[in-house]
Amino acid sequence: MFAGYSYVWLMLLISFTIECGLFIMNTMKKALQFSSRHPMLTFKNVIVRSYAFKSNLKIKWVRPEKIPCFKPEKSGDLDPMPEFDKSRYQLEYANCKELENADPLVKRLFSLEFASRSKITQAYKKDLVDSVKNHTFDENSIEARIARWTGTIRALQEVMENHPRNRRLKVQLKEIIDKRKKYLKFLRTWDYKKFEWLIDNLNIIYKPPPPQFHWITRKDSLRKLTQKYCDDKVNEKLSAYRLQLEAEQPAFLEEKIRTLEFLRQEQKDCGVEITIKQEEIDEAKKSLDELRKKNEKGKSSS
Repeated sequence: MFAGYSYVWLMLLISFTIECGLFIMNTMKKALQFSSRHPMLTFKNVIVRSYAFKSNLKIKWVRPEKIPCFKPEKSGDLDPMPEFDKSRYQLEYANCKELENADPLVKRLFSLEFASRSKITQAYKKDLVDSVKNHTFDENSIEARIARWTGTIRALQEVMENHPRNRRLKVQLKEIIDKRKKYLKFLRTWDYKKFEWLIDNLNIIYKPPPPQFHWITRKDSLRKLTQKYCDDKVNEKLSAYRLQLEAEQPAFLEEKIRTLEFLRQEQKDCGVEITIKQEEIDEAKKSLDELRKKNEKGKSSS
């Protein structure tokens, strides 16, 4: 009985030893794979990683300032809402004949001077629609709609400057801007000439959406800045090397001319076929003369 128990314990001990050995081998294998991908440095018997260190390059990235959606820089409106002539009548009284012979005080009461802001906005939108509409009774074409939304956007932007925490107004303004962008995109697709004429009249900059959206991250931006820094360094070294070669070019041409003349004379003396033509030597001399004239001209101009 005791022999059976000892046999079981022995088998358990052997299996446990094998499992521990396999675990240690797998751990060492993963460590070797990691070290092959990420080389390590040893300093005073201490393992120090040689990757993911801070770069010594003087590259500084500053997160770009976020522009709110209601700002004119984001919506593309170059002109703010203008100052209106306060002596103009309100829209509903513009064609009133009774006001022609009325008292000046009465005329002032029915003018934009005493009108609410919504009345002034209506007059501004009416002016924009009149500047782009196709005919007298055009009120619902794409151009008229875009002009009307433009007037609303500029009026709301002026309000948002004074009340930037008005969330309801902010959402309303963003919806109108997106709707106008949608119609501008449609007009740009189907009638580009009219699209250009419209944005010129309304003084709008249309910014089409990017083909592929991506978040602005520090890692990606630093990668691009590092690539740009490396490209600039390469171009700088290539430019310096080019200047060095240009400075050595006269001496090289002189050496080339002497070598060609020597080889040509040796071929003549040995009585073998002459492979170096006189035209090659003359061409090298001509290039040397042109280069010297160019250098002298550059020195005199500097």
